[in-house]
Amino acid sequence: MADRVSRSRFVASAATTAFASIAIVRSPARAAQFDYKMAHGTPTNMAVHVRSAEMWDAVKRETNGAINVKIFPNNELGSELAQLAQLRSGALQFMIIQGVSLSGVVPGISMDGLGFVFRNAAQAEGAYDGPLGAYLRKLISDKGIFAFPRVFNFGMRQVTSSSHPIRSAADFAGFKIRTPPAPISVDLFKTLGASPTPIVFPELYLALQTKVVDGQETPYSTIDVSNFAEVQKYLSVTNHTATIFWFLANMDAWNAIPASMQAIVMRHAERAAILERRDTEQQSVATADKLRREGMIFNTADADSMRAQLKPFYGRWKTQFGPTAWDLLEQTSGKLV
Repeated sequence: MADRVSRSRFVASAATTAFASIAIVRSPARAAQFDYKMAHGTPTNMAVHVRSAEMWDAVKRETNGAINVKIFPNNELGSELAQLAQLRSGALQFMIIQGVSLSGVVPGISMDGLGFVFRNAAQAEGAYDGPLGAYLRKLISDKGIFAFPRVFNFGMRQVTSSSHPIRSAADFAGFKIRTPPAPISVDLFKTLGASPTPIVFPELYLALQTKVVDGQETPYSTIDVSNFAEVQKYLSVTNHTATIFWFLANMDAWNAIPASMQAIVMRHAERAAILERRDTEQQSVATADKLRREGMIFNTADADSMRAQLKPFYGRWKTQFGPTAWDLLEQTSGKLV
């Protein structure tokens, strides 16, 4: 962090003041050449925001103020879909968005909704860092949007319940579970024998409290900050999907930045994503321990029994995504169908 001169030191002597004045005359403040905006939907205390804020501070310093990006967190500029529309129009230059929201524009991105294909966060991140990620970024680029090479990961999703633990696929029978309003999420849990109910997130706590649904599926951090332990008794460690966030840029805004400055942004974006993933993994461990102390009963689900029951689901979505994407997926996940 750059040293900062305190007010008391600044006025401590006339000599200091004089030199400071000379410096101001010789090096006037320069307006940013690229005065851009970035938006995302996560709170400011989450790793996605913290690491992206650090990133843009570093970019601003290294470009001598030529690139200045103001971040609008916590959906301040509207929903993710609203932000995506702004990005595509050029009103917004950068954003971080969940795959489920991006899939309305880039359908192939909804691959991150395929359940029980990755064993853990590291395996999922490896797939998105590799050939599968490159293929999906090309799909994004074809829609006129630039996607940074590394994705953020908000954490593996777990199932909570007020009625019973989910130990195997058989425990999903008749289980009323809230899902996002994405066809792939609904199909996933329906194939497992559950009764999926799409509910918008702001209404989820009340739906759990009033038993409209028996359970839900989100990462540890969401379970914690949403106080689901108050209305859910069991937490089944399913690790069924990674919560992938894509770091995007408006293509025209990105191409306007000189290549030398793009390289600076890319370097710091890669560092931010790697650190965010590490932070999320550490936070997940700490949050799981906190939820145990709050009284939630943990168990580890049998992922193999889930995979076995999901064969028809994988077959349907293989047809949807096409053989190229599916083959790239199975290079990391192993054979699914």
